[in-house]
Amino acid sequence: MFLGEYLHLFDSKNRISIPSKFRKDLGRVVVVTRGLDHCLYVYSRKAWEKEARAYAADASGNAARRGLARLFLAGSSEAEVDRSGRVLIPEHLKSFASIKEKAVIAGVADRVEIWEEDSWKKYTAAIERDADAFAEKVGDHN
Repeated sequence: MFLGEYLHLFDSKNRISIPSKFRKDLGRVVVVTRGLDHCLYVYSRKAWEKEARAYAADASGNAARRGLARLFLAGSSEAEVDRSGRVLIPEHLKSFASIKEKAVIAGVADRVEIWEEDSWKKYTAAIERDADAFAEKVGDHN
């Protein structure tokens, strides 16, 4: 399970270091794709296969399901984690998430998310401000 948040910098070759706590569970090959809220999702290959099967099953459903399937599947990219723990992020994915140099890498249960630093700050501030209202909307999770 991926937990925590870390600030990392992209290098001049569009590589970013994956936190060492995440590397073992992610493995040597990861899949990076567009995520919701304009962040990037990073999955281990095994977790991605499960996600991809679910999205592929939706690919012939209604327009909303087809759209999400295309968003996640067509934009995905496999990447190797190098010996230094870095992953190359394709330019189209960095652009989608509006990432320039600094990014927050956040563990979110079964996936890792990569966020543009200021977008993460704004997003988490809004979630923190509205957490009580969200909790009422979704009900008791326990």
